[in-house]
Amino acid sequence: MKLLPYLVYLIIIQQLMACQEFKDHPPRKSKAVGKLEGKDYTQWVDPFIGTDGTGHTFPGPSWPMALVQPGPDNRDIGWDYTSGYQFQDRQILGFSHSRASGTGINEFGDVLLLPLGEDKTKHKSKKEEESAEVGLYEVRLDNGVNVSLTSTPRVGIHRYEFPSEEATVYVNLQHGLRFLTDSLVLESQVKLEGNHAISGYARTKNWVERRYFFYIEFDQKWQQIEQKQKEPKEVAPKYLIHFKLGDGKLMAKVALSGVSVKGAKANMKTEAPDWQFESYVLQAKKRWNKLLSKIEIEADDDQKTIFYTALYHLYLQPANIADANGQYRGADHKVRKAPAGKYYSTLSLWDTYRAAHPLYTLLSPDLVNGFINSMLLHADAQGYLPIWTAWGQENHCMIGNHAIPVITDAYMKGFSGFDEDKALEAMLRSTRENHLNSDWEIYNQYGYYPFDLLDNESVSRTLESGLDDYCVAIFAQEMEEESIARSYFKRSEYYKNLFDPETKLMRGKDSEGNFRSPFDPITSTSPMNNPGDYTEANAWQYSWASAQYDVAGLIKLMGGKAAFTRQLNTFFSLKGEENKHLGQEGMIGQYAHGNEPGHHIPYLYAYSDSPEKGQDLLRTICRDFYSSTPSGITGNEDCGQMSAWYIFTTLGFYPVNPANGTFVLGVPQVARATVKLPKGKQLLIRNNHLQDGSEVKAVFFNGQKVEGPEIRYQDLMKGGELVFE
Repeated sequence: MKLLPYLVYLIIIQQLMACQEFKDHPPRKSKAVGKLEGKDYTQWVDPFIGTDGTGHTFPGPSWPMALVQPGPDNRDIGWDYTSGYQFQDRQILGFSHSRASGTGINEFGDVLLLPLGEDKTKHKSKKEEESAEVGLYEVRLDNGVNVSLTSTPRVGIHRYEFPSEEATVYVNLQHGLRFLTDSLVLESQVKLEGNHAISGYARTKNWVERRYFFYIEFDQKWQQIEQKQKEPKEVAPKYLIHFKLGDGKLMAKVALSGVSVKGAKANMKTEAPDWQFESYVLQAKKRWNKLLSKIEIEADDDQKTIFYTALYHLYLQPANIADANGQYRGADHKVRKAPAGKYYSTLSLWDTYRAAHPLYTLLSPDLVNGFINSMLLHADAQGYLPIWTAWGQENHCMIGNHAIPVITDAYMKGFSGFDEDKALEAMLRSTRENHLNSDWEIYNQYGYYPFDLLDNESVSRTLESGLDDYCVAIFAQEMEEESIARSYFKRSEYYKNLFDPETKLMRGKDSEGNFRSPFDPITSTSPMNNPGDYTEANAWQYSWASAQYDVAGLIKLMGGKAAFTRQLNTFFSLKGEENKHLGQEGMIGQYAHGNEPGHHIPYLYAYSDSPEKGQDLLRTICRDFYSSTPSGITGNEDCGQMSAWYIFTTLGFYPVNPANGTFVLGVPQVARATVKLPKGKQLLIRNNHLQDGSEVKAVFFNGQKVEGPEIRYQDLMKGGELVFE
């Protein structure tokens, strides 16, 4: 999801706040803390990948799918700073405790702490003394303070080393990562607890309106605390807390909760009861190593760094926002108890339904039912399934109702740890009852969204809804609800109503049935900064959307396989301009790898007359648009989707259809990979001609030739050997 900057003033702000540049440096690795059992896969994770440019990732520590993700904030507003951080910016506002990875809109940044030296005006980072690894971030500030951060799922842990015994910590409770607002905090309540702790609550409105609760504790008592004068529109307090330290060392812990201060305190007591910093680093490394070890690849260190960092980014979200006792605050702001203590948010579904969620079903099937039950609980509270949630609240960012393909994909793959009747009912409600960006009366009346009845995105909304309709249809069919299935299969073909036989592109139509004229198929559009018929894309890029679930239908519309192949060839050769704010990055012809609508298109060559061209494209994309440098992700990482594409492609297959339990075969990017499956099974993948880049002529699974371009999830999960010849 690449929206923003929407308005010109944001661009001006960014220019005024131009950062001091610092050239790429190899991140300094800290000494390993403790020992890991078995092989250490965390050594190949570089959290700086994606932090320079438009990747919008962050280098701070995190547990997998954690509520708390502490890290440095260089700025609190601007499209470049949606995670709070840019690699080349030396300024440090402080270290806050929550953020989103790789998004296109700013959110979170709760509870900011900044240690100050004798010169209170100095707090820039010394880039040559900044490092990040799994479970640990460290930096030396130009005020002489050494900062180390680690975390548990709900607690951030700080360790400071001051140059003298006189120490000050700045605590900013007004801070947050903002988007189009200068008054983030609507309400605040803060309590000083003795002379070592602060607790409180804030209600904020930014991307969503939400409530968070916090508990801050220091390992030493402060000598003095002074509240700074509030600026206009500020609601929450800011403090300067003064300490006198015998050895110059100070620690702080910050626990968050979406439920209550009591919940935040309990989270800290449960997860971080002592001050053993190194033990928390080791705990995080052990948890991550278990996840990273799910795949073993045979590759050089550079490729391993790209691959295992992608795996790390995949598991930074969705976030389990329930407290340690299982309580969570739902979309209606009511507090409930989550099943199995899990309630997942940070659901960037327009992005992640395509590959991230299908990858979870392969690598972490134990998580999938929890995701879906969270979506169903959200539907109970909100009235329809989640679209894009942050901290449990709906922000309606992007289009489609793409919890639907995630649920359908799991059901078609045999997951049964959720109520299927309730799931179907939620799908029907979400595709029948109007809500923001979904007007079903118009959609059903015309068989598409007419551009004269919607202000923008009419083509993209029609095509994304078609995928959801297809998913409802196959889900209902599997449940033997034939009437529902028939009606939704019919709706899933509405994309044909927008097909222009002259250009062979999906083209906007008005309510009279007339195609948009004049028609510009090259210019990309997006809701607020360039309104038009497409979402962060142009006609060429979105015209392949229906191929996710009906490639045969699209081939027929285009006039057969030869015409389909020619259209693909034109698509990948027709020149266009890059525009990072509209997702136009990583360009090959009109293909833009930097944004999600096109991610399946290189794999469509598998259905063409020239499958070898698709294989060459996959090699090119992996080589040119991913690297082991801070600028190593082309386009917003988008909560794991960019990484999921790379992981799947490295293994040699991809879910073009993200909901029917099949994968399209490509070409592995490593000679050998082993995927650990449940019940002790393994999937061994071999590419016997990796070095010479030969065309894959045949694929064998457990000795049997795979007929056609697809392989089933259920077959892969049995384990065995997948060989590309």
